[in-house]
Amino acid sequence: MITRVADARAQWAGLDQRIAAFDTEFIRWTKENEDARRLASIPGVGPTNRLGVDRGDRQGRDFRARSRLAAGLGLVPPPFATDGRPKLLGVGKRGNRYLRKLLIHDARAALPPVAGLDTPLGRWAKALLQRAHPRAHPKVAIVAFANKLARIAWAVLRRGERFVVRGLPLAA
Repeated sequence: MITRVADARAQWAGLDQRIAAFDTEFIRWTKENEDARRLASIPGVGPTNRLGVDRGDRQGRDFRARSRLAAGLGLVPPPFATDGRPKLLGVGKRGNRYLRKLLIHDARAALPPVAGLDTPLGRWAKALLQRAHPRAHPKVAIVAFANKLARIAWAVLRRGERFVVRGLPLAA
């Protein structure tokens, strides 16, 4: 029994080392890649998201419009209409599930600090929280912010420019 536990611990330690090596490789790649450095200027987009948005199923810039990228990731409700009237249902589950999950997790972490900034994005995020929180579940605001981050990422990749938050110094 003790040898089995020791073997399991050795396997876990090996997996931890491999995961650390992958993380180091992700971070190295994002520092060397120009598009990844541009995506790093967006608040709430971490190294893994930079890799995913830039090298996902399709490159983010390949979508014709930013709304197509958000729809491709499943961050907007699928279109549905009855009697000629559109209805908004829940968020779709199509697209790159892993990248959608990462964007939502990063949005969850970045939304409160960004909402506290006196910048255009911060004021938008603060208004979003005020609109969504009393009437709906707080996750609605988080997914909406993830949608906003995906659209900003599309614009950054498409234009080839960094995201500049007016009123704040540029991120390194």
